[in-house]
Amino acid sequence: MNEKKLVIAAGAAIGLLSVLLVKFGNPPNMGVCVACFIRDIAGALGLHRAETVQYLRPEIPGFILGSALIALATGEFRARGGSAPIQRFFLGFFVMIGALVFLGCPLRMVLRLAAGDLNALVALFGFAAGIWVGLLYIKNGFSLGKAQRLAPSNGFILPGVAMALLLLLLVKPAFIFFSDKGPGASHAPFYLSLFAGLVIGALAQRSRLCMAGGIRDLFLIGDPHLFIGFVAIFVVALGLNLTVGQFKLGFLEQPIAHSDALWNFLGMFLAGYGSVLLGGCPLRQCILAGEGDTDAALTFLGMLTGAAFAHNFSLAASPSGVPLSGKVAVIIGLLVVTAIGYFNLPQYVQATSRKERSTYGTQS
Repeated sequence: MNEKKLVIAAGAAIGLLSVLLVKFGNPPNMGVCVACFIRDIAGALGLHRAETVQYLRPEIPGFILGSALIALATGEFRARGGSAPIQRFFLGFFVMIGALVFLGCPLRMVLRLAAGDLNALVALFGFAAGIWVGLLYIKNGFSLGKAQRLAPSNGFILPGVAMALLLLLLVKPAFIFFSDKGPGASHAPFYLSLFAGLVIGALAQRSRLCMAGGIRDLFLIGDPHLFIGFVAIFVVALGLNLTVGQFKLGFLEQPIAHSDALWNFLGMFLAGYGSVLLGGCPLRQCILAGEGDTDAALTFLGMLTGAAFAHNFSLAASPSGVPLSGKVAVIIGLLVVTAIGYFNLPQYVQATSRKERSTYGTQS
């Protein structure tokens, strides 16, 4: 019961902070979006040159550091990793591609729905369908392997990077890019954004909040425990949006969104598919990285690289729709994620191991 209350409290707090961040300057329907914020950070670092989406969002370092601080305080910080790192990198890469074709992570999907954007409802069905397909592999024994304990210094690398990003934001050196217009130029004050990030990071670490995990557990074991947290986010954000006049019901003319139903569905299908194989959504990967999980840190770097590719090669959607290159990228992503799922099934791994032993024995 206490765990259930913690998940609900975490969801309620995230819903509240998300609406406040929009009220104080973040883009509409984007109080918190892990995918969009990582994309903005990639732009600020010069990894892409889309001038309207460049800003060192403090929320992302806040998620990582909030998780790290609470994990250290509770003795849950453990450096670990080595579980199929390259495959995790590419799963993170394609989760980001799917999210940017939809224009939002699973968390923003819920927040967009709470602001009346019905395109997010289409995306929610796609996200759930992707998780369901991924569960077919998990039920058949899919695994990326077991992480190993590592020297503590490994676990502090990404939190150290998060601190460096905050320092760069405060110092504003000439080699960091900042948008003069567009979503990148819309942001809440630094200290409010950082505070919200730290609080969300700490609450998500304690509650294990994860949209992919919530739907996965509903499908797999009928447990609504984690999913209730996202219901709380939706309810609180919906109530506040109605109160402050940020609610607009419909499909058309929604802020920083497009109404191409097929690609909203498929973009989040890819995001859900990849997330369930990774063991967590983009927010969860940030939280795990803060706890010392270097596999999650590599997934984060995959998402950062995916965000850079999405804008350097015109893969990301815009309010005018999804470019052909973005549609092709989603299809390639679905094929890559399917291949990763298949080649990590125990029957394939065991058959490959037997063949290698046989070949080695013959050569010997």
